[in-house]
Amino acid sequence: MTITDPIADMLTRIRNAHSRGKTKVVMPASRMRERVLQVLADEGYIRGFTTTDFGNGKAEIEVELKYFDGEPVIREIKRVSKPGRRVYTSVSDMPTVYNGLGISILSTSKGVMSDSQAREANVGGEVICRVF
Repeated sequence: MTITDPIADMLTRIRNAHSRGKTKVVMPASRMRERVLQVLADEGYIRGFTTTDFGNGKAEIEVELKYFDGEPVIREIKRVSKPGRRVYTSVSDMPTVYNGLGISILSTSKGVMSDSQAREANVGGEVICRVF
């Protein structure tokens, strides 16, 4: 099965696992997914993730989801830039998410990073998703 938007697929798998109360979710691996998951782990939205390589060009990522008092830490995770409509932002136009309580994940010329890291690095880029 061909996936048109692998990032949206990953976010949907995380949303579905949270709604079912799962502690782990497995998905196909890619470098872009790993970079987005690394930002989520650095910001404290997931416990972590591990990549398993099967050797024949196939790999998968196992994500450990994070809960606090029985509620998922990620309340909302939404794809912003889609294959049909790319959304870009500059440093001066970068909005805050829920008055600073959430983050935006951006793909910049210096790599995938959160909005606060992008402001520090003074770079803009494509807004991948918003997390709250």
